[in-house]
Order: sequence, then C-alpha cells, then structure tokens
Amino acid sequence: MRVRLKESKDVSSEIAEVSVQNTWDALAHDPEAVLIDVRTVPEWQFVGIPNLTPIGKNVVTVSWSHYPNQPNPSFVEDVLAAGVDPQQPVYLICRSGARSRSAAAALIQSGFGQCFNVTEGFEGGADGAGHRLGGWKGAGLPWNQS
Repeated sequence: MRVRLKESKDVSSEIAEVSVQNTWDALAHDPEAVLIDVRTVPEWQFVGIPNLTPIGKNVVTVSWSHYPNQPNPSFVEDVLAAGVDPQQPVYLICRSGARSRSAAAALIQSGFGQCFNVTEGFEGGADGAGHRLGGWKGAGLPWNQS
C-alpha cells in the first residue's frame, strides 16, 4: 500500500507539543488516543518502553528510523498496518522529542488529523554530564525494560 502525501507544506504549526504527564492523562481519558513509540528496536529492548497496561492500552511500536540512523521509508504504511486510524488522536514519543516531531509531520502530511509530539520523550534531554533524567521515565510514569 502506497501512502499519498499531501502537497508539501510546513506542518510544524499543526503539531501540538504535549508534556509526558498530559500525554498519560489524554491516553487514560480518551479511548481513541494512541501512543506510538518511534524509537529503534535496541532502544525498546535496552532502554525500556512506556507501559500502558494500567490504562488498558498497548504502545504501538513503529521505528521512524532503523539503527544506526537509517530512515524508515515505510513509516506511514507501518503505522497504518499497526491499526492506527488517521482520525485517532496520535501521540508520538522518541528519546527526547526530535524524531517524534518529524514522525508527526510525516503523519500529518499523509492525512492524519491529530498528531501530538511528546516534548520530553522517553528519557528527556541530556544534562551537563550527558545524563538523561527527564521524560516519561523521569516523571515516574509506568514503563518496562526487557
């Protein structure tokens, strides 16, 4: 299945920035809302992944890029194949909010209506020593590590 992109335009103003706590609240209160983790397989396996089972949901995992930083040319098709409907509110998360913002833009360009970037991502930005202490994990939201 080939996804048709809208006319190329700047969609950055269509992407809302949402905190990790507001994302959790939205996922918990809106049965249609979905969280897509766009990180890589090694990140899911070794760093961890959000756990939505306390609110009766599962995270959709579709990599925006493949390790080590190879673009995923079928990202939008993979999201659709995972059962995400373009009419659903879609929250996208990566490590710190950069890849998820790009992924949100690609979904909007493909006809998705409501895309939200989880600003601090799963781990947050790096401090002066290069440690990541914020994001989903730092907020104490549920997560699993294999």
